[in-house]
Amino acid sequence: MAQSTASDNSEAISQIRRMRLASFLEATTLTVLVFIAVPLKHIFGLPLATAIMGPIHGIAFVFYIWMLVQTVSGGGWPRAIIARMILFAFIPLAGFVNERLLWRQEQKLAADAA
Repeated sequence: MAQSTASDNSEAISQIRRMRLASFLEATTLTVLVFIAVPLKHIFGLPLATAIMGPIHGIAFVFYIWMLVQTVSGGGWPRAIIARMILFAFIPLAGFVNERLLWRQEQKLAADAA
């Protein structure tokens, strides 16, 4: 039975790592879009920046949502954390905070497995 628990814990850690990557990518693309591409478009008249970053962020956002669904579908996630992960996807720079919070959770799971 201990083997199954260790395997489950290892899979949970792997899933959190993938979620951390998705959070980092989504946060990075949203930050570039909001703080670089949009000002370039509206202040300097360079719409190419949003034409490039908009779709890139869109792909990163869909990837993030897909990873979120995969992560929480395994069960055991409190509603408050799920709500935080959804909300933080819409707030520039909050995805970086989310990534760090997921890192803490990953470290806790790794310590429990040891």
